[in-house]
Amino acid sequence: MDATVDTVIFDLGGVIMSNGGPRDFTRRYPDHDPAVVAEIVMGPHHLDTDHQWHRVERGEITLAECRDITKKMLDDAGIVASVPPPQSSAQGGFNFALSEPMVSLVHDLKSAGRRIGILTNNVREFRDFWWPLMDFDGVFDTIVDSHEVGMRKPNPEIYRLTLDRLGARAGTTAFLDDLIANVEAARRLGIHGVHVGEDQTEAIAATRDLAGIG
Repeated sequence: MDATVDTVIFDLGGVIMSNGGPRDFTRRYPDHDPAVVAEIVMGPHHLDTDHQWHRVERGEITLAECRDITKKMLDDAGIVASVPPPQSSAQGGFNFALSEPMVSLVHDLKSAGRRIGILTNNVREFRDFWWPLMDFDGVFDTIVDSHEVGMRKPNPEIYRLTLDRLGARAGTTAFLDDLIANVEAARRLGIHGVHVGEDQTEAIAATRDLAGIG
């Protein structure tokens, strides 16, 4: 099978991990419009702003500071969680869990000689919870974490940084993300964007086709 891409870049939450996307935050508030909750908790997905979640992902404030601001905004909007966070969730709402089908894809790509990387909007305080789940340093050719580089998706510069670190060209790179705004930002740079739904089957198949690994 011919390959269209020689490089694949993965998001972390909702892609490499089976959870960690916006829906995992909004599910704690089933009595409220998830779009409204997501806007308050995580800000607009298609923009890079001074919203507290964007700031914590860029490493500008701590997670505790972000939570204080968010709690006040939710309180002011009369939004109260009716589903408590899991008892074991040290990071306040979920425990990271690997997506085994996506991890299998990662290893198949690596075995086939494709360059692979991670590009994640993430929080400094979360690193201790996802880093031990697999040998990230040993498996991936680069990991670009927003809080470490002071940029976040959908800023085009963070995509360019990731390409540069991988020695990759946009036209022969695929990018997987669970947020369509981030996928569209990649496509504007000429990257093959693959949107990952809650059922990851279609995205995995599309990536296999692009990478020529069947």
